[in-house]
Amino acid sequence: MKTPRWLNRLASSLLIGGQAITSTVKGNFNKSDLIDQLMEAGPTSFLIILITGISAGTVFNIQVAAELSRQGLGSEVGGLLAIGLAREIAPLLTATLLTGKVATAYAAQLGTMKVTEQIDAITMLKTDPVEYLVVPRLIAMVVMAPLQCLLFFSVALWSGQISSTAFYSIPGDVFWTSVKGWLVFSDLPSMLIKSIVFGLQIAVIACGWGLTTRGGAKEVGTSTTGAVVMTLLTVSLMDVVLTKILFG
Repeated sequence: MKTPRWLNRLASSLLIGGQAITSTVKGNFNKSDLIDQLMEAGPTSFLIILITGISAGTVFNIQVAAELSRQGLGSEVGGLLAIGLAREIAPLLTATLLTGKVATAYAAQLGTMKVTEQIDAITMLKTDPVEYLVVPRLIAMVVMAPLQCLLFFSVALWSGQISSTAFYSIPGDVFWTSVKGWLVFSDLPSMLIKSIVFGLQIAVIACGWGLTTRGGAKEVGTSTTGAVVMTLLTVSLMDVVLTKILFG
């Protein structure tokens, strides 16, 4: 029975990821391209993270604060929002947004280079394409994913405080007291660990799908779509595992 192509590509992506991590540890990578990749994974995505974070904090209050206020528990809104964001919403939504913004770019860029034989040209010049192309992207995602997650968390929390005060007359000091009471010390490091792992997954799968592209221009689009789907699936599964390990 023939092995499904997606499984072969996933295995190839894991091998590419292992090679990229090894090269990163050894310091063998294209340093000149690293700044560009940091910019693509970071500042160019800040606006998306900012808008979504504001929306997430506000929507949470519309859904939850009203019900809690009716039950006389309005003082607990801040704490519920804080642990919900830190343990689940911030890392998962940040990973989803970065998948749509950055993973698509990685898969399309490397896929185009593959079908136009630029990867072969790099190899003929005795340059390792993983070190030259994948490692800077992997480092950029591992560095920027937790920063983006922290930005999302901060913006959503402030948005929640402002909307709870404006819509449900919950004083700001009551909101932040609740945050301090509910949020434990390990929540923020655990949130950042999740985002680092998700960032690593995004980079490895997106670059792996790009480098295993074959055919013409149509295949580039197929690879990009496949990279997004596989990234979202694996991030969701990893989220279950990490949640059990970190918070179970």
